[in-house]
Amino acid sequence: MTYRRDRFPRLRAVVAMGTAVALAATGCAGAGGGSSDGKAVVTIATVANPQMQDIEKLSQEFEKANPDIDLKFSILPENELRDRVTQDIATKAGQYDVVTIGTYETPIWAKNGWLTKLDSYASTPEYDVGDIIAPVKEALSYNGGLYAVPFYGESSFLMYRKDLFDKAGLKMPEQPTWQQVAEFAAKLDDPDGKVAGICLRGLPGWGEVMAPLTTLINTFGGRWYDTQWNAHLTDPATKEAVKFYVDLVREHGEPGAPNAGFTECMTAFGQGNAAMWYDATVAASSLEDAKTSKVAGKVGYVKAPVVKTRNSGWLWAWSLAMPETSKHKDAAWKFMQWATSKEYIQLVGRRLGWERVPPGTRRSTYQIPEYTKAAAAFADLTLESMNSVDPKQPGLEPQPWVGVQYVAIPEFQDLGTKVSQEISAAIAGKQSVDQALDKAQRYAEETAQKAGLKK
Repeated sequence: MTYRRDRFPRLRAVVAMGTAVALAATGCAGAGGGSSDGKAVVTIATVANPQMQDIEKLSQEFEKANPDIDLKFSILPENELRDRVTQDIATKAGQYDVVTIGTYETPIWAKNGWLTKLDSYASTPEYDVGDIIAPVKEALSYNGGLYAVPFYGESSFLMYRKDLFDKAGLKMPEQPTWQQVAEFAAKLDDPDGKVAGICLRGLPGWGEVMAPLTTLINTFGGRWYDTQWNAHLTDPATKEAVKFYVDLVREHGEPGAPNAGFTECMTAFGQGNAAMWYDATVAASSLEDAKTSKVAGKVGYVKAPVVKTRNSGWLWAWSLAMPETSKHKDAAWKFMQWATSKEYIQLVGRRLGWERVPPGTRRSTYQIPEYTKAAAAFADLTLESMNSVDPKQPGLEPQPWVGVQYVAIPEFQDLGTKVSQEISAAIAGKQSVDQALDKAQRYAEETAQKAGLKK
């Protein structure tokens, strides 16, 4: 099997340029705790995803309503955001007043005493914390307390080009199997037409390639650990899932797959260079925006593919949290409240388009007529996918943690990153899947031992 050369070098140059712009924006952000003309300066670390970048575009509305507060944004690619924020908050450096984190970090960091409990802030009637979708609120809580508020929530599903399927005489099931997806990818892969059969993440990172891959491992019947914290990354089911993923992306995936994460796949699919894409449900908001997407109106959405489980989507929420080290907590909460409120959702709809509304956070969003019309292709499926997730047992076997696409222990950030690097190397053809998983098994065993999980 040979790994094909980069067929779309120009596309990758565009993606690289976008990343450079995001990094340049980072350099403009100041440190937290300062003041500007007597104003409180609230510094926000956030991820370079479209919905998060929309906050910065609309932030002048917040500053107009709150003239005593200046906002400073530090916008980073996902992996860099995780590294910087984790280092800052663990060392109590206090650089940020608001940090963007997910369902993985929130309960772990709350347990460590790194985050400010938000119940007293969020209890006001106008914020309406009861409107937050239940699985998301639960995932952002620890010991009954709320420690982050969701900016957008997501599961995962399969996106596909309806026009290409119609042209090829193919019909997508409402919930395909992964074997069917592979067959579709083989039939639709068109190197001469610069259309990959499917886009799948290959970029190293526990939140990059390991997110979709872990859902495959779950539905193939594999797992990271059993209830006694014995590692199972070399089990036949796990090997089958990983080999399937690696083979699929090598044979019919996007060019430069070892360097392709969420952002790169969104660019490829949105520019018409892939027939399918399995990833976060939130991507639909950007794909249906005709101002930036060439495939708006041409995309179909179906449930995450399965093999042995009934469902296989993940559960995640990019959320805003307040470090205990924040020097402007009241001002920080004012921003957090604004950015996660019903009013902000209305503002995005009116100013940027209803398809751009942050999904998966509030039940009331799905009662807005303008949104349900603009997001008719994906809104109901997003909500259904999120509600059908079982984070306590997403695979065939019970697990000693709560979480779908990650192992909810502090050590997973390092473990998942190391395993992801081995998987990415297998996608690049630098080693076999067996070699990658032998190393991954050893990493997982060592992690459980060092963490004191395995007696």
